[in-house]
Amino acid sequence: MTKGSGVFAEWIGGLADPDPGVRKTAALRLYLAGGTLCSRALNDWLSDPEFHALALPKAAGANSDSGMRKVAYTVGIAVEPDDFERILAANGSPKLSDVPPDQDALEFELTFDGSRHFDILTTREPGGSGAIARYLQKFGAGIQQIEVNVTDVDRASEILRARFSLAPIYPASRSGADGTRVNFFLVPSRNGGKVLIELVEAAEKQKGETKHA
Repeated sequence: MTKGSGVFAEWIGGLADPDPGVRKTAALRLYLAGGTLCSRALNDWLSDPEFHALALPKAAGANSDSGMRKVAYTVGIAVEPDDFERILAANGSPKLSDVPPDQDALEFELTFDGSRHFDILTTREPGGSGAIARYLQKFGAGIQQIEVNVTDVDRASEILRARFSLAPIYPASRSGADGTRVNFFLVPSRNGGKVLIELVEAAEKQKGETKHA
């Protein structure tokens, strides 16, 4: 997980710039940084044929900026509420995701160049005890998680538990944004820290499409 200072803060701020070119450049840098954070774990997981079969691929023709195998992933960026509103407005005010009311998050999706996907997240209760609020208190704005789309979150989680000795954050999958099912794994990243990876299974009505939660 990244701290919200220095270059990361600059790139995140770039997502709210009125110049589309600045936003695009900031998005590319953040997407590459997110890919670097998760590549160690994700490449290991994708070496398992069954997990690989469950992971949704990138759209045909999408480039693979991070050097990882071509798998669909989303970079989740946590920001303070004021910055959330600025990024939302600068990018045409996309609709907010439908987050379960018991979860500490407001979020919306952004996509750049058709293949670089982001969730922009903030807390419902600044200074509270929810997951996003605690992240912002500890780290400030930054890459809070990487989301990987799978066709069966329960089976994918069981593979990681049984074959990689990884315990999920939750004992069973839970409801996520827009009717998805999700679970989370905190794993080592290439920078020597930890990265939170969210496995995301699309809602039933969206099965057959790539869902970026």
